Amino acid sequence: MIRVVAGIIEQNGRVLICQRQAGRIFAGKWEFPGGKMRPSETPRQALERELREELGAAPNIGDLVQMVRHRYAEMSEAVHISFLSAALQDPPRNLAFQRIIWAPRTELPRYDFLPADRQVISRLVRGEI
Repeated sequence: MIRVVAGIIEQNGRVLICQRQAGRIFAGKWEFPGGKMRPSETPRQALERELREELGAAPNIGDLVQMVRHRYAEMSEAVHISFLSAALQDPPRNLAFQRIIWAPRTELPRYDFLPADRQVISRLVRGEI
């Protein structure tokens, strides 16, 4: 199983979402920033590293929001995603994505998100997170 972390970063009622680059698996799909955990990392450590690498910002990692296990037909192993709340100490810079935007919660369903993120999106829209 592939262990992944993702950050739910909200600021002024908007959530930071990222579009995957062309030429990569799931190109053009939207997701929350984050990535694969290294074997020795905790979810918090992995998310801190990923947010620094992808957004060039020092993060404050909060609580675990949700865990999701999903199997993509395009991948041989299932993914286990730990979604954690996070805040950025600096404005984000796009260092790894096609685009990053701050989207209002109510507009999240309009974006073509990866299937594993859809449960979390539903909870964000309903105000449960």
